[in-house]
Amino acid sequence: MAKRDYYDVLGISKGASADEIKKAYRQKAKALHPDRNKDNPDSEKQFKEAGEAYDVLKDAEKKAAYDRFGHAAFEGGMGGGQRPGGAGGAHGDFSSAFSDVFDDLFGDFMGARGGGGGRRAARGSDLRYNMRVALEEAFSGLQKTINVPTSIACGSCDGSGAEGGAEPTTCPTCSGMGKVRAQQGFFTVERGCPTCSGMGQIIKNPCKTCGGQGRVEKDRALSVNIPAGVETGTRIRLSGEGEAGMRGGPPGDLYIFIEVAKHKLFEREEVNLFCNVPVSVATAALGGDIEVPTIDGGRSRVKIPAGSQSGRQMRLRNKGMPALRGGGSGDMFIELAVETPVNLTSKQKELLREFEALSEDNNPESKSFFSSVKSFWDSMKS
Repeated sequence: MAKRDYYDVLGISKGASADEIKKAYRQKAKALHPDRNKDNPDSEKQFKEAGEAYDVLKDAEKKAAYDRFGHAAFEGGMGGGQRPGGAGGAHGDFSSAFSDVFDDLFGDFMGARGGGGGRRAARGSDLRYNMRVALEEAFSGLQKTINVPTSIACGSCDGSGAEGGAEPTTCPTCSGMGKVRAQQGFFTVERGCPTCSGMGQIIKNPCKTCGGQGRVEKDRALSVNIPAGVETGTRIRLSGEGEAGMRGGPPGDLYIFIEVAKHKLFEREEVNLFCNVPVSVATAALGGDIEVPTIDGGRSRVKIPAGSQSGRQMRLRNKGMPALRGGGSGDMFIELAVETPVNLTSKQKELLREFEALSEDNNPESKSFFSSVKSFWDSMKS
């Protein structure tokens, strides 16, 4: 079977730049990797084909020969052109082609990418702090000081990890790269250096205070601004306030997770508040004005319509929680709960009986109903 055109294999045009060629191969290698296509028996062949194409097109001389003569340029006899990858052909140097983009493909999993023998400093870990606030605090926002147990740069060695500020030496195992490579078939496997733990350097005389880590444990007091409108699950990021990096590395971040405590009166649903408001029988029947508390510590006057029943809901606009990212405030919904009077005096009982009698006289259907109920209970007693 005739070989496919290398440009078609990578999905690029002949005028593609070196960066475009590399980017195209990186995408193909990710998509065609056998580990990601275990159900596709052709994936390994396609993966190798992409590597062969990249091995030719990444090299300016090989690319020029291929553009002029095509695949024949590497089959011998064409102007003495050298086959890609030497005696082994294109397949012989496939691991080299794959190695060129190894860091781009898997660098995020292997840590910092390799470079020269410069000092390697590991970034500090991110930290989490759980903060509980009252609903009133979530409404108004607050400034709060917290104590965070964390790691800070060692003062004895200025974060270098070496006693007396001495300079670390290049790791002899990885030559300062911080990682070592091993060949497994046509794959190149890269791992962190076991000697220097990926740092690229070793310390012969570690600092006695920090043991060569370049950092020590200490509690820190931080002032945190909690904006109005936060709710349970809100996350606040404080950049650079996390754990100090090893040997002078940059610090991590601090993430504060908010939990809003339950309120004895109000229930919250996003920016809206809900509460039950007791009203007397007389107010519910005759109507009237009542005052209800609000989350800001004030009180609002509410007009109760005559004949209101338990469960009736009324809305107070803009009396809810503020929106976290602006956009006004929510509403407050009150639900009426008509209270049944207890511990009545003789006079109150007499008035209620009179009210009941008047209700029966004014409503024959009601009178008939009460009579039926009374007859039923009398028959049960006999």
